[in-house]
Amino acid sequence: MLVFEEKVRLESDRLVELYAQLGETGAQDVVCRAMEELAVRLARIDEAFRTCKLSALRKGAKGLIGIAEQVGMQRLADVARDVCACAEGPDPVALGATMARLQRVGDRSLTAVWDLQDLSV
Repeated sequence: MLVFEEKVRLESDRLVELYAQLGETGAQDVVCRAMEELAVRLARIDEAFRTCKLSALRKGAKGLIGIAEQVGMQRLADVARDVCACAEGPDPVALGATMARLQRVGDRSLTAVWDLQDLSV
């Protein structure tokens, strides 16, 4: 049995920049809203994949990229770009594999941010 473990790394520089620009309360608000939106978009992207709505899948993944970059989740943004590329190609196996990776990286990224916030409280 294959076990996939995705290592994620939050771009702390991006988070520090957010806190410097918005202050602690403002930055926490932005991060919390981004986390909620990322979770919703990941679910929508998965639904679009399962129902073979590739246009909605691409649109959702493109939107996810900007939000992920805003809060320092570069790996998640990169995998979302890969999903967009695979959704435009003729290889459903590659799209399936990339979608599975997006879910793994998305889950790990969301967990990493929540863990980081728990440390700062």
